[in-house]
Amino acid sequence: MATTTALPLWIGTYPAPGQDAGSGEGVWRVDVAPDGTFGVPTLAAASSAPSFLALHPGGHTLYAVGETAEGTVSAFRVDGESLGQPVTISSGGDSPCHLLALDDVLWVANYGDGVAAAVPLTVRTGAPAAGAVTYAAPEGTGAHAHFCAVVGDDVVVADLGLDAVRRYPAHPAAGAAAPEPVVAARLAPGSGPRHLVVLEDGSLVVAGELDSRLHVLAPGDAGWAPSSSTPAAATPGEVGPYPSHVTLTGDLLLVGVRGAEVLAAHRVTRHVGGRATVEHLADVDLGAGAWPRHHEVVGRADDGRLLVVLALQGTAELVSVLVDPVSGAGEVAARLPFATPPACVLPAREPAGESTP
Repeated sequence: MATTTALPLWIGTYPAPGQDAGSGEGVWRVDVAPDGTFGVPTLAAASSAPSFLALHPGGHTLYAVGETAEGTVSAFRVDGESLGQPVTISSGGDSPCHLLALDDVLWVANYGDGVAAAVPLTVRTGAPAAGAVTYAAPEGTGAHAHFCAVVGDDVVVADLGLDAVRRYPAHPAAGAAAPEPVVAARLAPGSGPRHLVVLEDGSLVVAGELDSRLHVLAPGDAGWAPSSSTPAAATPGEVGPYPSHVTLTGDLLLVGVRGAEVLAAHRVTRHVGGRATVEHLADVDLGAGAWPRHHEVVGRADDGRLLVVLALQGTAELVSVLVDPVSGAGEVAARLPFATPPACVLPAREPAGESTP
């Protein structure tokens, strides 16, 4: 469906280069039009290193990590285009970098020490409740939890440091003892799994930050096993390239690739044996020094092209890109400079029902 009105976005940011956390960054609100042009951004809340954001399914509460060694998560009540005073809690670990908000639990991936934390939520409001469950990483050291996703009744965690995908029950009882961690998939040493998407058949496509490849993992009885892989982008990079966030719209898979400074488009297909594969289509040039950290497909333009908004950490700007869903070819539509580097793009939505406790 084509986008007919401007779309509101929440934007998470990093401190300016060389500055300490809390030196001016925050959560911003900005609109993007169907043609990719941006409105005037407004600072909704000052917050320390809110590099990743998530919305409760009810839409009443927005969560922001505080990506510092004393990791925190802040929960803001959403009031139209404004955010209320936050309730700030521990992330359960060091340097949280990703959030997954379910009705009754908020999952937090802590990059610094690999801890995955499950924070219970009040279902109606999304407010944090007592009794978080923290899951220490397996094998003791070197873990870097980077991303959480729901797969069936479980949550999987991409662990860049262990070259593994970990699995936990999606809805643990508040305050329950953490079970032993389960490694549900192992990737090749040095692959560095960062973010992933889940395909319709239960396969995973995992972006390898360190080996610059997209890995397809096929489901099995005990988890997933590597099935195939392909380079994340055709464009070489002077540094890297390092894939970052990956999204799936229909059978079109998009991945931001730092160093190569492109948004790479791939098609998910199937061979005769039924195994999913990923085939590269095109790279969209984002400009020198872009360093695309995160992106979201936020709608469609009037001509049917996908409207994608990217957070460019390197050049401290948002950029909109229009992508042909058939060929994967695309072009930059607009750019919006930011005072501090944007790190996360989150489409806003109207809250569902009342949130009064």
